[in-house]
Amino acid sequence: MATNAELAVKLLRSAAGFFRSVGEQNVQIKEQMDTNAQTYDMVAEWLEEDPSAESPVAVEMD
Repeated sequence: MATNAELAVKLLRSAAGFFRSVGEQNVQIKEQMDTNAQTYDMVAEWLEEDPSAESPVAVEMD
């Protein structure tokens, strides 16, 4: 069975793929979708490397 972190990584990578797919289908928003995909991939990478580490960027959590 997968850990919560492993599941989160899979979801983040799937979301990144989704954003890339949307960007490929709509050139007007491709740049933004690529940026979104890169962000999701980066967070997935951080999670894989150290699931309990603090984020290296400041994020407001409501």
